[in-house]
Amino acid sequence: MNDRPHDVEELGPIDYLVISFPGSRLTGEGLPLLIDLVDRGIIRVLDLTFLRKDADGTVGVLQIADLTGDGRLDLAVFEGASSGLLGDTDLAEAGALLEPGDSAAVLLYENRWAAPLATALRRADARMIAGGRIPVQDLVEVLDAIESPGSSS
Repeated sequence: MNDRPHDVEELGPIDYLVISFPGSRLTGEGLPLLIDLVDRGIIRVLDLTFLRKDADGTVGVLQIADLTGDGRLDLAVFEGASSGLLGDTDLAEAGALLEPGDSAAVLLYENRWAAPLATALRRADARMIAGGRIPVQDLVEVLDAIESPGSSS
């Protein structure tokens, strides 16, 4: 799954996610959806790393092979998904977000669907000067406030 981009000028926007699994319960339910996004060319997985925080607060990197023994979670398809863009500092910051006993997936991916637009904008010398993401819970709260009688928003 790791086909390193050859021409940086043709890359789509790069995003990352740190997904916590409380109690280290990885069910694999989202895995087929992630694979589908890759198969359809919507995203390209650049890095996928799993972390676990022990009871004493020590954070360690889990090898993908360590996670496939129960027969329910087949991550072997992502073996070797490592561009080298995620460094030890990035993983330490992600690990600091975990509670003891929890695990996390750190995913770095290219938004391939946006690559043609990003390439055209770069050719036009356009520059992204801001970006972000609105958490779903924030959106729900705003929509609830809008729908409430007497809302001042």
